Amino acid sequence: MREIIDFFDHPFFIVLGGISTLLTIAAFLFTIYLFVRGIFPVWLRLGIGLSRRKIAIFAENEFDNLKSMLVDSKIFQESNIIKIDKGSIKKAEGLTLLLVHWNSFESQIDDILRIKKDSASLIIYAPQNEGFIDKVVLEKINQERNSIIVNFRGRLLNDILTCTITTSF
Repeated sequence: MREIIDFFDHPFFIVLGGISTLLTIAAFLFTIYLFVRGIFPVWLRLGIGLSRRKIAIFAENEFDNLKSMLVDSKIFQESNIIKIDKGSIKKAEGLTLLLVHWNSFESQIDDILRIKKDSASLIIYAPQNEGFIDKVVLEKINQERNSIIVNFRGRLLNDILTCTITTSF
């Protein structure tokens, strides 16, 4: 047993052990640096977005369905969801996440685009069974920054969650 201990007490193994220890400490510190620079800001923005971000839902008949989809996901709080009627579009002017049910607000899209800030997200939910969006209107929407057109409810939830992270709060 003493021979094994003497073998590893050789200066070569002592230097190798010291270098390995320094590399491990450097890798650990670099990992913490990457976490603080990359993952932590995303978690922080997501947490703030989910707890404070107001979601304006532009819908008439579909409002209850869209609201229940968001609340039932247990990701969004019911108190953060605001209903916007056709007569109260200006009410959403300061909000940063706008969800529009296309069939209900097709004729008011220009007003919605006018009140949308450049840093705000615009998500248009347009199920294909309710008709298609005209190409001229599609081009108008495409000119806006942070605008999304969604056809499926599952994708809608994902896009809302992504917008809470990517757009400024």
